[in-house]
Amino acid sequence: MLKNNDFSDVTLGRRTIRVYNEDVKIPREEMLEMIQKATRAPSSLNLQPWRFVVVDSVEGKAKLRPLVRWNTRQNDTSSAMILIFGDLQCYEYGEEIYDKAVEEGKMSKQERDEQLAEIIPQYKSFNKEKMKKAVRLDSNLAAMQFMLIARSHGYDTNPIGGFEYDQLAEAFDLDKERYVPVLILSVGKAAETVEETVRLDAERFTTFK
Repeated sequence: MLKNNDFSDVTLGRRTIRVYNEDVKIPREEMLEMIQKATRAPSSLNLQPWRFVVVDSVEGKAKLRPLVRWNTRQNDTSSAMILIFGDLQCYEYGEEIYDKAVEEGKMSKQERDEQLAEIIPQYKSFNKEKMKKAVRLDSNLAAMQFMLIARSHGYDTNPIGGFEYDQLAEAFDLDKERYVPVLILSVGKAAETVEETVRLDAERFTTFK
């Protein structure tokens, strides 16, 4: 597929799409490519707490449908619904992440050891609410990046916050005490035309000091 590298078109042309062409199915290989690009988003201490569950099967969507409240059109017509969770124990991947940085020559072994010795205890000391805030912030950055990446691939998205937060993890076999729901993204080929929505002028909500 020809990629769209027009930055202005990708960012300013993005629209929230609720109805998709049901005949367009995003290949899983391409989905993984888009997710890989989305994970170039920044995360605190590079711990990458985002976790993705791609619901693209008939069975998966049937399971998800009663959990997305009034967003069933997106579920029924999209190529996939991407469930984004934040991992409250993301620090468990710290060694793997930092070892990879050493292997790729991006830090020394000494730097790795020094940083991990500080980072891991710090994260383990956070209470649950503080961890939730941290992983949700990082995961939302990845979600926004995915929306733009998807558009560059010729697809459209809809960020969905209306769903059953307390049921989502368990419904898809995740530990609800560890994985906190952040957002659901529908993704596919638009089957509707949506006009640009209005935005207030930057001067209305910006202060210079």
